[in-house]
Amino acid sequence: IVGDLAETISLLLPPAQYKSTRTLQQWIQTLLNLKGQDLATRKGFMLSAWTECDGYERFVFNKLITGGFRIGVSQKLMTRALAQATGQDAADLAHKLMGQWDPQTTSWEDLILAQNTRINLSRPYPFCLAHALDTEPTKLGDISAWSAEWKWDGIRAQVVVREKTCFIWSRGEEMVNNQFPELAPLAEQLPHGTVIDGELLAWADDKPLPFNYLQKRLGRKTVPSSLLKSAPIRLLAYDLLEEKGTDIRAQPFAQRRSALEALLQKHDTKDVIIPSRALPAKSWEDLAEYRAAARSTLAEGLMIKSRQSPYIAGRKKGHWWKWKLDPRTIDGVMIYAQAGHGRRANLYTDFTFAVWDGPTLVPFTKAYSGLSDAEFRKITAWVRKNTLQRFGPVRQVTPQHVFEIAFEGIQESTRHKSGIALRFPRMARWRSDKKPEDASTLADLKEMVHVQP
Repeated sequence: IVGDLAETISLLLPPAQYKSTRTLQQWIQTLLNLKGQDLATRKGFMLSAWTECDGYERFVFNKLITGGFRIGVSQKLMTRALAQATGQDAADLAHKLMGQWDPQTTSWEDLILAQNTRINLSRPYPFCLAHALDTEPTKLGDISAWSAEWKWDGIRAQVVVREKTCFIWSRGEEMVNNQFPELAPLAEQLPHGTVIDGELLAWADDKPLPFNYLQKRLGRKTVPSSLLKSAPIRLLAYDLLEEKGTDIRAQPFAQRRSALEALLQKHDTKDVIIPSRALPAKSWEDLAEYRAAARSTLAEGLMIKSRQSPYIAGRKKGHWWKWKLDPRTIDGVMIYAQAGHGRRANLYTDFTFAVWDGPTLVPFTKAYSGLSDAEFRKITAWVRKNTLQRFGPVRQVTPQHVFEIAFEGIQESTRHKSGIALRFPRMARWRSDKKPEDASTLADLKEMVHVQP
């Protein structure tokens, strides 16, 4: 069993008729030019390409046309490799790689070797990320060395204001100005050379709205006026990265935070930007009480930041911690299974789970992470022997196994058969001690929506 479509096709095709002389760059450019062409043109190109490529070349070509030509290399590892190859500082390189650039129009020299990192006025900074707190907070030492605030359930973003223009960047390095037009006036309200890090939230009556209000904007080219009125946006600002054109990321967090508060106090931006409130606490017990009340403020938990921490690229233990609430859980019965991708292409890893609504099992979520490789191999063997029906790549299986599903949030949804949508569902554990009839009910799920702890 190959388990890979691109490789399977390359193995099935007859030998090539002649050897291609095209370079990789020429292949890629030709593929890009096919965008928008009719089906007959695209099909003709593919058939022609297969006649001039040998087995391995076909495999690579098939990977390119299916969008699967990728290798799982982390951004941090790639940056370290470039730093080693060029002798440059990794943090400087991470900054150069941020923002919008196109390999068709941007050369290696301009992107990597050029010394002027400010060549692109819209360029944001690499985001500083937090580690999950996996120990008792008391082990962090004296609480006076730390600052705490809510961990908001929104969209992480940087607002970049340079030369009377405002750029809004998501953590995924997408420019999202169109989805959040309320922030456009910041181009005039904030001084040149200002970069603020914060969280975008739907906001009404001086409090955040659930994430699904924010989600309605994602992927849109324009936001309807009704949505602008019913769920306006605020940026909860918690850090200042650039002040009057000067990169201040190396300054201690406490100093950057003071500069942020002074900036927002001086410039009237409260209609779109408000500082994320620092939580006063004299002890770790005080912070534990805040954390316990996080859901009542529609927060995911707490952020704990060292007052002396610089703003670094990526994650580094010891500076920022996220002390999230424990996930909520529900027991579901597995009813469908689908094969995974990449190294797990031969295993069934993507499952659909259901809960009871009277005598009927109603699907309520999908999950594909949380089990060990050994557990995935075990459930795969079972799926192959207990398939009831096949729907393309999906198998309906005997409703026998119960899994504990962990998730971060729950809300009503008209798009799902169950009427419920979960945020970040994953398999917490395989409940082999439970029978299908012991699984949770749809009523249990609906009660969770209305009774938020």
